Amino acid sequence: MKRKTGTSQSPGLKRSLGLTLVVLYGLGVTIGAGIYVLIGATAGQAGLYAPLSFGIAALVMAPTAASFAELSSRMPVSAGEAAYVREGFSSRGLALAVGLLVVTAGSVSAAAVAIGAAGYIAVFIAAPETLIITLVVLAMGLAAAWGILESVSFAGVLTLIEIGGLVLIVVACIGHDPTITLRLGEVVPSNFDPVIWSGIFSAGLLAFFAFIGFEDLVNIAEEVKHPLKVLPWAIFLTLALSTLIYVMVVSVAVLSVPVEGLAASKAPLGFVYESVTGGSPLVISAIAIVATLNGIIVQMIMASRVLYGLSSQGDLPEILSRVSPLTRTPLIATALVVAIILILALLFPIGSLAEMTSRVTLTIFSLVNLALLRIKLREDVSPEGIFTVRLWVPLAGLAGSLLLLVYDAII
Repeated sequence: MKRKTGTSQSPGLKRSLGLTLVVLYGLGVTIGAGIYVLIGATAGQAGLYAPLSFGIAALVMAPTAASFAELSSRMPVSAGEAAYVREGFSSRGLALAVGLLVVTAGSVSAAAVAIGAAGYIAVFIAAPETLIITLVVLAMGLAAAWGILESVSFAGVLTLIEIGGLVLIVVACIGHDPTITLRLGEVVPSNFDPVIWSGIFSAGLLAFFAFIGFEDLVNIAEEVKHPLKVLPWAIFLTLALSTLIYVMVVSVAVLSVPVEGLAASKAPLGFVYESVTGGSPLVISAIAIVATLNGIIVQMIMASRVLYGLSSQGDLPEILSRVSPLTRTPLIATALVVAIILILALLFPIGSLAEMTSRVTLTIFSLVNLALLRIKLREDVSPEGIFTVRLWVPLAGLAGSLLLLVYDAII
């Protein structure tokens, strides 16, 4: 039985987010800090054709995004993935497990990003890493608890700065070589050499993880105005804009600097900026700090809403669904998430845990696609007024997620 949380004793979440802020939130989660380091790894595998790898990854991700779009329209609730699995499998236990997996993935990801943020900040401020990590996590926790409109607006500003850094790279490369726009065809192979395409697909599997994050949009559903319409649009816009940004940045990068140098650099976009402008890479490092801070706060918001949703559905202690009448945010759930992230960032080897995030996310994707498949197979007619997809869409999403899990297991 679903527990009521919108009583006078415990106010409900505030619906204050429109399409623009939801898309900015989605871009903040999806783009995150990954592109600032991932571009080198993909270039190392696909070489000049790395942009094509990102395009392939987006195509693989698209069916799962469409599945999330329909399910968010059917069930616009916090802890969305758990609700979808509960409806698809009629299993509260499996739903709870999925919800906790989502919290785990978000917390581990935020902890890893917090360590990355500390590394960038240490370039400008001489202080112990543990102190920087602690201050960063606590500061972002306060921002996440501030209020959904305020915290998502703050994250939106960080997202714009983060994207601005990527646009700066594109503008700098074009300014350095205006003919680069005429050479974009070079990033597509002229033949079907199996060695080349093997590298492209291998890098595509790596680039796939740069698109993880759009699914977090469903967990702020109860704070979105008109979620039945806004959430599907936001999911597709997030995926489309992320793809456009990635392909543009990677294209100008591989056409502007030696691919070998790009692949070897620990700060690839800083390397690109320094190479084409002669300026200090500290500019990009400063923007990378913003990107990492944004990655932390959006994961905090998401994970706390999942705990809130699981509690409000009766699967976790009621205290986690209490909403502050002042901030209209789940303060206790937010504080728990902040504590978990801080412990992970300070005590655990985040590198290995971060790899687990990808496996956990693909497991969630598989279960969500299978849940939608089961829902659609047992109903004669879809409910009116919602976004719907064809039956093959969740099937394709399931197949893609399972293939990637198998690939990850054998490499």
